[in-house]
Amino acid sequence: MLVRILKDKKIILGSASPRRQELLRSLGIDFEIRISNTDENYPLHLSPEKVTEFLVAVKSENLSATIKANEILITADTIVVKGDRVLNKPKDRLEAQEMLQFLSGDKHKVITSVCLASKNKQKVFTSETEVHFKVLSIEEIDYYIKEYQPFDKAGAYGIQEWIGLIGIEKIKGSYYNVVGLPVVKLYQKLIQFVGL
Repeated sequence: MLVRILKDKKIILGSASPRRQELLRSLGIDFEIRISNTDENYPLHLSPEKVTEFLVAVKSENLSATIKANEILITADTIVVKGDRVLNKPKDRLEAQEMLQFLSGDKHKVITSVCLASKNKQKVFTSETEVHFKVLSIEEIDYYIKEYQPFDKAGAYGIQEWIGLIGIEKIKGSYYNVVGLPVVKLYQKLIQFVGL
């Protein structure tokens, strides 16, 4: 159904994330990748829920001049939140280790915002998933960081990787949201966006 609706549209994914690319491909959507270098700093007064909405709008704005009449741009941003602390991508091994120790044995939220933009309109939506980690040993954390190098991932982990297989006890919400793209919601919102 979505493929038929999008037949006259060209989808642009404004993300270098291989996980987002794979998920979008799995929806049966052909797309082109277009990336801008976005400064991922944000105003510190923003609530965690507003951080991703702010960042995704900035990513979209940075590419807006490249959007042609028949194109729909998709940008996304994912953060990990525990309490009032926002965990972005770790700078190095030590920060990744500290983040995983902080998440160990507790629950946290993964928030992804997506922006759909065309030449004349824009729509932002957000998805939230609760994730519960078992207590992780320092050996497990160190093994994961050494073998998987999770420096391009918010919160220093990928749910689809080894750490997710051995460490995540349960989730409440969309699994794919934690991977980086809430595809159920994206499917629905794309249909609405094209129909508007």
